[in-house]
Amino acid sequence: MAEDDKETLAEVMPDAIAPETVAPAATVTAEPKIDTQGRSYATGKRKDSVARVWLKPGSGKLTVNGREFERYFARPTLRLIINQPFEVAERENQYDVVCTVKGGGLSGQAGAVRHGISKALTYYEPSLRPVLKQGGFLTRDARVVERKKYGKRKARRSFQFSKR
Repeated sequence: MAEDDKETLAEVMPDAIAPETVAPAATVTAEPKIDTQGRSYATGKRKDSVARVWLKPGSGKLTVNGREFERYFARPTLRLIINQPFEVAERENQYDVVCTVKGGGLSGQAGAVRHGISKALTYYEPSLRPVLKQGGFLTRDARVVERKKYGKRKARRSFQFSKR
């Protein structure tokens, strides 16, 4: 009966394409997004911080707001966060990074720089996208500070209750 249905469908709609004749989708290779100066640009965000990141091949020098990143991010944990995309992609000391960061605190800024570096790496080398995606570096962390509500001392904290 299924063969009869195919024949009637072919009679009714001669221009319809049978599913067996559809070609498989061609795999599209992404092209690198590189500007005229040989850099890739990306924007990273975390909390209230926004980082603009330029990445180009080099010796591994990282500059944040005109300062070397060891001086800007003094805490070792923040430096570790920023270097994670390079370690996962196995590209340590292969790219120079220049970034400007605005807004938020140091922790949010470090997260924004990490997000920007990850996106810029995928723009420069699209083959690194699956590795960085699996590590969770390309997902923007959307958690932000909850706003204060009226009738509350903070976002959720109530005023002290007095029985008398």
